[in-house]
Amino acid sequence: MTAANGRTAAGAADGATGRAAARGDTVAAVVRQWRSVHPELDTAPMEIIGRINRCAALLQQAEDAPLRRAGLTRAEFDLLGALRRTGHELTPGDLARETFSSGAAVTKRLKQLTERGLAERRGDTRDRRVAHVRLTDAGRDLVDAILPEQLAYETAVLEGLGGAGRDDLAALLGDLLVQLEGRLGVARA
Repeated sequence: MTAANGRTAAGAADGATGRAAARGDTVAAVVRQWRSVHPELDTAPMEIIGRINRCAALLQQAEDAPLRRAGLTRAEFDLLGALRRTGHELTPGDLARETFSSGAAVTKRLKQLTERGLAERRGDTRDRRVAHVRLTDAGRDLVDAILPEQLAYETAVLEGLGGAGRDDLAALLGDLLVQLEGRLGVARA
């Protein structure tokens, strides 16, 4: 099997691995260390998964600053965001699925958000065991105030990739996400 430029697929992978390791990012250093300890192991997956994990952690640190200023955690904002973007009431079970959270975690967060006046719960008229949650005006206004700041930060972070690079990365990450969700049995919206 050959790559488009005539090199073997293994050679192409080695070339990509070599380029990545030459970058000098934190993950490249970790991969070099593992290669010295276990040269017989293929550490190429670490270069992708490690970078995804490291990028996610760094992005979340900076992206959470507007949330901290508003007195919210990431998980609380995710609940408020789910209510805002769907545009209708959701049950706690719906919110758990939308935010990839446990039911107990959603219940705890909803209690805090309702106490702060950002969300409200109402019982179902037909089934008292079911609750419906909606944003209050204050909750909607808070989400709408924070979202543009988050999007501006994300745009600035991705500027160095260029339009085609962003499109390629989005497509590759989308493919990976579909594969992982299928493997884990996650329902897609």
